[in-house]
Amino acid sequence: MRATKESPLQSILKFSLISRYSAFALCIVAALLLPFLQIDRPLNLILFAIFAGLSGLGVFDLIQSRHAITRNYPVIGHLRFLFEAVRPELRQYLFESDSDRLPFSRAERSLVYQRAKNEPDQRPFGTIVDTYANGYEFIGHSVRPAPIQDPRSFRITIGNDQCGKPYSASVLNISAMSFGALSGNAIMALNKGAKLGGFDQDTGEGSISPYHRRHGGDLVWQVASGYFGCRNSDGTFSAEKFAAQAADDQVKMIELKLSQGAKPGHGGILPANKVSPEIAETRGVPVGRECISPAAHSAFSTPVEMMRFIARLRELSAGKPVGFKLAIGQPWEFMAIVKAMLETGIVPDFVVVDGSEGGTGAAPVELSDHVGVPMREALLLVHNTLVGAGLRHRIRIGVAGKIVSAFDIAAVLAIGADWVNSARGFMFAIGCIQSRSCHTNRCPTGVATQDALRQRALVVEDKGERVASFHRNSLHALAELLAAAGLEHPSDLRPHHLARRVSANEIRLYSQLFPYLAEGELLRDDNSHPFYRQAWTLASAESFSIQGELRRAS
Repeated sequence: MRATKESPLQSILKFSLISRYSAFALCIVAALLLPFLQIDRPLNLILFAIFAGLSGLGVFDLIQSRHAITRNYPVIGHLRFLFEAVRPELRQYLFESDSDRLPFSRAERSLVYQRAKNEPDQRPFGTIVDTYANGYEFIGHSVRPAPIQDPRSFRITIGNDQCGKPYSASVLNISAMSFGALSGNAIMALNKGAKLGGFDQDTGEGSISPYHRRHGGDLVWQVASGYFGCRNSDGTFSAEKFAAQAADDQVKMIELKLSQGAKPGHGGILPANKVSPEIAETRGVPVGRECISPAAHSAFSTPVEMMRFIARLRELSAGKPVGFKLAIGQPWEFMAIVKAMLETGIVPDFVVVDGSEGGTGAAPVELSDHVGVPMREALLLVHNTLVGAGLRHRIRIGVAGKIVSAFDIAAVLAIGADWVNSARGFMFAIGCIQSRSCHTNRCPTGVATQDALRQRALVVEDKGERVASFHRNSLHALAELLAAAGLEHPSDLRPHHLARRVSANEIRLYSQLFPYLAEGELLRDDNSHPFYRQAWTLASAESFSIQGELRRAS
């Protein structure tokens, strides 16, 4: 039989009845009919322009080959991309519960905002935390609570017998965040808060910018593999430039960065278009050229060489405390560093342990999610290794990783830390809303952007006060928690003060959950902990790799 040919009208009608083309067809029909409708002329022209534009978009959708969605769903398919773009905001503002941790819950963020603004932070009607869920943690209180102490006394001295200028540090400080990652206004607000509150700010690897110096708050200068602020033109370490910067009285400690939790074992590149004159001057690199942070240091390649480099930094800084920061990966590598301390007799003043929980820096998903040891386990390894090697009393330990509340602070101090650093907590204090757009240069609150107009939203005078208030109120909450436990100083916390629910009918103390080594145990033949004994055996002061003769056995 001969097929009946469809008329143009029939084709349009059939086309419009296919549901996925309905929106496109309606746009075409509206554009065709509007010129003949008796509507106010300006409104008619506006509507015609809208529907004609949408019709043109639909035609483009049908002929383009990049997006299957809009090719099959012209015009209306764009709603998918719109909803996807606003999904994080819809989730955060409308659908997120108080306990969803993405990565910080609304309850955690609200706590920081309230303490930064000096608003009441009490919660009515009991806890919303499930105290019978596995993993629930708490600190036991005492029937004889101690008097609440002045939080201003919650300080520790960093600097061992090899240090000429020990530093009295708060137990809560600002973690490493570079100028470049954060805006100039954010850096100034953080430093003003540090000055007002009497605590320190880690510069991050981007060196000391003019914004760090504006308010005179204490600084921990981080020296990383790029040697920014103390580098030669070829990217190697410059002793002369380092000594000049380190002599500044505002610089209280030097931190050698080996790795960070956000992207352990991974270097970094600042694209050429982001290397502004300010950033170039701060880092000591050419303007408008790609700025590379190597994955490894060029100043040393073995644990022994690393210790000698630390001794050199201590000498060049005229005796200021020098330590190093790392995210733990292979346990024998940290143990190799400790063996190098014993072999050379050079003992750093501190170690900062960064957890694999990540931080403000953007990183490949695989590295963020699946590389590195989480902060608490990493802290335990570092603490136990130093105790087992007989060096713990000479080296202070700081930790960083998702710390925003007084309980967060108390928990890691109980495990073995001496002080904590917080990055995202202080970012919340200066207005961060966890939009997770830090790497896009479009931060909505002016915290993590170099856009001058966006930075303008962050008022330094106001946010500096909030930084100091968050610090003060957090330590006051810590003082109350300690008093309830019958303690007077954060250094009194021990593993037996912290408990965790491990099943529906069992709660265990941290001192029961995890192994704790005795003083000097790694140096004796009777070490009863197989994991530590084996890792210690694999470590060598002469190399970060496993000892050659044991490589096959491991």
